[in-house]
Amino acid sequence: QVQLVESGGGLVQAGGSLRLSCAASGRTFSRYVMGWFRQAPGKEREFVAAISRGGGSTFYADSVKGRFTISRDNIKSTVYLQMNSLKPEDTAVYFCAARETLNGVTGSEYDYWGQGTQVTVSS
Repeated sequence: QVQLVESGGGLVQAGGSLRLSCAASGRTFSRYVMGWFRQAPGKEREFVAAISRGGGSTFYADSVKGRFTISRDNIKSTVYLQMNSLKPEDTAVYFCAARETLNGVTGSEYDYWGQGTQVTVSS
């Protein structure tokens, strides 16, 4: 069992930046592939970014590629999402998620989710 707590959301003007953090507790952080998702009102949850256990590989949705950067600090058991050049369409609740790896095998679905943090981008 792992608990995930997001922070860093808030209100920002278009073109501005925010840095989201997701702190993990309860298990060894390096056990998890970490991801960020977001959900806007009336829309489906969508994938934003993911990072491998050691941080060597990252993946991004086309909509955020070049603007967002995911990173992790396994010593601090924290994953980050640096968001630059924010647009109003980035407004959503952002969720941190973890996919557990057991016996060297990573599950196909994310197992744990944070409570979400609101990001609002004004025009």
